[in-house]
Amino acid sequence: MRRDDKKEESAVFQRVVLKNASPYHYMKVCLVLGDESTRLSAVELKHFIITGLKSLHGEVGAALPFDLLKYDEDTLTALLRVHSRGLVKLWSSLTLLGSYQSQACAFRVLQVSPFLLALTGNSRELQLDEGSASSSSG
Repeated sequence: MRRDDKKEESAVFQRVVLKNASPYHYMKVCLVLGDESTRLSAVELKHFIITGLKSLHGEVGAALPFDLLKYDEDTLTALLRVHSRGLVKLWSSLTLLGSYQSQACAFRVLQVSPFLLALTGNSRELQLDEGSASSSSG
């Protein structure tokens, strides 16, 4: 009887694996232009990205929903939010955009994460305060 009980218990066990549970991905990108004096507004940047989506993926690509959460006009750095299923389409279209108003340009993808909090800092640019570190060790 005990063997039958063990079989029933093992049948109840179910393993669930979630792949990419986050519905969105966040991208931190920077636009590098040939003429550094050129500035884009947030609306112009979003239209430029939609144009890239349309040229690579057609009308369906142009309809890909993404949000421009934050944009710095001085550094041409933007924070984008896209549905996880559209990440590859957006990333590929950004990579293949090569000109803006007849001047060379390139999008640099700085960071990508399914978590917005992960994009708040960059460990490569982290500078530790040596004054507080030396006082706490002594």
